[in-house]
Amino acid sequence: MICRILLLISLTSCVCGTFVVNVTQTSYQAEENDNITLEWMFTTKPDSSSTSLYIFCELLIDVKSLILYHLHEGVESPESQDRQFAGRVQCDKDALREGRIRLHVSRLRTNDSGLYLCEVKTDYGGSSGKCHINVTAAVDQPKTQKPTVRPQPESGGRISLYVGLTAAAVLAVCAGLYSAYRLCSKRHHRENVVVYENICPAE
Repeated sequence: MICRILLLISLTSCVCGTFVVNVTQTSYQAEENDNITLEWMFTTKPDSSSTSLYIFCELLIDVKSLILYHLHEGVESPESQDRQFAGRVQCDKDALREGRIRLHVSRLRTNDSGLYLCEVKTDYGGSSGKCHINVTAAVDQPKTQKPTVRPQPESGGRISLYVGLTAAAVLAVCAGLYSAYRLCSKRHHRENVVVYENICPAE
């Protein structure tokens, strides 16, 4: 890493400030699982070949560095990418032609926080730019409580059943009483006829 920085300083001093790498945003604030786009801009020349373009972007953590993106002689080198960023970084190739490095980083993690340095070297100069990312843990969203669905009380059905049975029983009793009344009435009528015939025999 020290050798790389010394090389960068020597390249910068050689071109006497004619080659510049700038960042569009120096600091990023994001939450875990968010997606962000890191962007650097560098000086371009119309007659420069893409095969002379060298890009090396890394995350600096304490005494070590993790490779975020590596482009060597215009060709990506995914095998040199650190495992932490595998499958989560995409480069906009069209933007490179315009002198812009746009790296889309998806599904951010808290350990992605830190200082990012992107070095650019071409056949007409080299320089670097840096930015900082702070990724905080995602806030747990309170789970929406579903309304408690209470079962319908069975008492209503039982009451209806009881009322129905009671009504049927009352009707049955009434029918029985009516039948008994009719029977008694007929018997009483017959007894009256017999008594009348005994008192007033037919001549």
